[in-house]
Amino acid sequence: MQTRNKMMDDLSQLMTNAMGVAQGAREEAETAMKSLIDRWLADRDFVTREEFDAVRAMAQKAREENAALAARIAALEGASKPED
Repeated sequence: MQTRNKMMDDLSQLMTNAMGVAQGAREEAETAMKSLIDRWLADRDFVTREEFDAVRAMAQKAREENAALAARIAALEGASKPED
């Protein structure tokens, strides 16, 4: 009976070690894939979210300034028209 327990313990230890190796291989594959994707994205000229938000804020400010200037021009043109 002692031999059987030893064999089961050895088999259990072997399976545990195999699972550890598989886990390590999975983590290594994930790291390699992430690195590959990061390099691929870096080669494309994608903008970051922060850059996009900054440009969007600049465009919004420019639109607001444009609307204010258009209103000011309209007011100046209305004030300078000769009355009939």
